Amino acid sequence: MTDIDCHSEMTKFHRDNVTLSSKQQGEMRTHRDAGRARLNNGLTEAQKPLPHDVCSQGSYQMRTMVQDDQNDYDIDDGAYFKSDDLKDDTGAALVPLAARQRVCDALKWDGRFKQEATVKQNCVRQEYSAGYHIDVPVYRIITTKDENDDPEEYYELASGDEWVRSDARAVTCWFNGLVGELNAGEADGSQMRRITKLSKKFARRPEWKKKTTSGISISKLVVDNFKSSTDRDDKALRETWKAIDAKLQKSTEIKHPVLSANLASTNDDEVGFFRDCLHDALKTLEVLDKADCTRAQAREAWDKVFNTTFYSDQPDNDEDKQAKVAAVLVTSVQPARRNDGGGRFG
Repeated sequence: MTDIDCHSEMTKFHRDNVTLSSKQQGEMRTHRDAGRARLNNGLTEAQKPLPHDVCSQGSYQMRTMVQDDQNDYDIDDGAYFKSDDLKDDTGAALVPLAARQRVCDALKWDGRFKQEATVKQNCVRQEYSAGYHIDVPVYRIITTKDENDDPEEYYELASGDEWVRSDARAVTCWFNGLVGELNAGEADGSQMRRITKLSKKFARRPEWKKKTTSGISISKLVVDNFKSSTDRDDKALRETWKAIDAKLQKSTEIKHPVLSANLASTNDDEVGFFRDCLHDALKTLEVLDKADCTRAQAREAWDKVFNTTFYSDQPDNDEDKQAKVAAVLVTSVQPARRNDGGGRFG
């Protein structure tokens, strides 16, 4: 079996086509910070309490956000309020919808945006003309006493008509903590982050985005099934995908990383769609197992998987050039001829 090393091509693909540029990251930080200022200004104008804390979370904070040709980026910026600050004028606690509406009103208080903020099921969303949006989940901070009578806090998300115990910051800590643990051990945590981003990039081609599973579900699948390979992201990605495929063929259930609830249940349609796409990709990559597989064929397979021509467009490396020169030399050798009329030896 051949072993075509496409680590170099995949590293360049990750750098050029997956990771957000410094300019893009800077623009998102600028809009995020402007959104925070707008929220505070709107609440101040309405004479309402400011959030106790505002924290970036999700793929933005986990550094697993990937490029999108349509600028369809989702920045999560959670607003955490003390529970006593989420009350109406009579002193009654705000219901979840009212809490989200207060934040929404604050974000659109001066009417400067053509696309005003809107209330969603689990957040308030501010869309930008460039294509991306900022989601502001609204949390309340609950303070209780533990068995030693010491204060402890937990957080509840304004979700639909309920306050649901949740804290997306814990998910960020979970992922970044695992990256740190791997970097301190034998496996490469930075490779796991790259494999996560490559997997999300694979799943986010335009015609798939609305059908496939969420980024956090893909991240959890990668973490649970990660197979490291020193200096070989191509191998690590393929072996991780094989493990994910084997898991999903049994069940599409995905457990939440920090809560008792599931991210996805058995027979989840969106996870099933991702599973089927991933299985087809692994079929495409089976050409890598053929004894006569060439680098060109390997690159073509990765191109098909990622719906690109990036891999095939890469220049040949020294090993490829030497192989091509050798092939030319072999085919250019003239056959031996007899000296009795020029006929070829029988």
